[in-house]
Amino acid sequence: MIQETDSMDQRIHKAPGLSRRFKVLLGVAGALLVALVLLGPAFKRWARAEQSVDLARLQVATVTRGDLERDVAAQGRVVAANHPKLYSPAQGIVSLAVKPGAAVRAGQTLATVASPELATELAQERSRLQSLDSELGRAELSARQQNQSDVQTLKLRRVRLEAARRDLERAEKLRAEGLLNAVEHERGRDAVRIAEVELEQAEEGSGLSREARDFEVEDRRRQVERQRLVVAELERRTAELAVRSPFDGLVATIDVQDRDAVAPNAPLLTVVDLSELVVEVQIPEAYADEAVPGTPAVITYGGRDVAGRLTSVSPEVRSSQVQGTVAFAGATPEGLRQSQRVSVRLVLEKRNAVLKVPRGPFLESGGGRQIYVLADGLVTLRPMRTGATSVSEVEVVDGLSEGEQVLLSDIQQFNGAKTVLVRR
Repeated sequence: MIQETDSMDQRIHKAPGLSRRFKVLLGVAGALLVALVLLGPAFKRWARAEQSVDLARLQVATVTRGDLERDVAAQGRVVAANHPKLYSPAQGIVSLAVKPGAAVRAGQTLATVASPELATELAQERSRLQSLDSELGRAELSARQQNQSDVQTLKLRRVRLEAARRDLERAEKLRAEGLLNAVEHERGRDAVRIAEVELEQAEEGSGLSREARDFEVEDRRRQVERQRLVVAELERRTAELAVRSPFDGLVATIDVQDRDAVAPNAPLLTVVDLSELVVEVQIPEAYADEAVPGTPAVITYGGRDVAGRLTSVSPEVRSSQVQGTVAFAGATPEGLRQSQRVSVRLVLEKRNAVLKVPRGPFLESGGGRQIYVLADGLVTLRPMRTGATSVSEVEVVDGLSEGEQVLLSDIQQFNGAKTVLVRR
């Protein structure tokens, strides 16, 4: 039989002071108290929050004070300031003298249009001009002949009047001597009177005839001048059949094939002057009233910003956009190409020392009337009022203070929650 160990046990007296177990419990209680003190604010924030979100998902920015430019962004395309399209002056067969991309000089022949109809019309009008010239010469010759005949008639009438007057003088002498009767004397007087009337009528008739002939000659002369203008116009149109370059430049595009039949005013080719480039921009219709000639612009391409100025705005709206032209403020930058795409920012207004925040989705989702402010790990929905808006910044009129942190993210993701906990 195995004996128990009770006979070997000895009573141990309790040592003075706190036991080890009590010390452990006391330490745990102290740790819990410290944790409660440290985690109390976080617990309070958690209790106040309606939702929670990771900070990495949010776009945070600081309210600052500075200058703000109210602007509008637009897409632009680099074009030559001079890029006319040349058209066919008449119907005919076109012969091309250049190819796309060819360098040309001012006055150089680019294409020729053969127009038999125009050549025939020019020959007919030239023949008509020669005929009118001949008729004018005959009219002038006939007028001189008639004038000479009238002069001769006037001279004869004067001679007859002088003869009648001499006969009357002799009759009066004979009458005074009693050698001539009264009847013969009166007959002499009548002859003088008749000669005077004939001379007077001849002079008046000669003047009227001369005016009529001069009028007819002048009318034929005007017909000749009018026909000369017709011939000159046809000669000009014939000369334009040789399509020439208006300036030094490059052939950009050709719209026809060599030896094609073309109609009047059909497009043939385009010539560009690359010495001066501008930017064609499409401006949103909402900014059309503010985008006026002279508005400053910033042209961005290849990571560079170049100053420019809006020079013209189309009065027509197409597809809710208005076309404008932006010219470079200085010399045309190097490296630009025809039809190259660039970004253009039109500076409509500049405001100094205003509160502002970067532009973000909150502006569209909240209509610029609400924003979430970040403080102590919570974002709180706060009313606000915005002012001028640029491409990258928004003016804050009321509701925020300088230095506050705000969320630029879409506020609709919080479903209208007043307070949201931010997890870091």
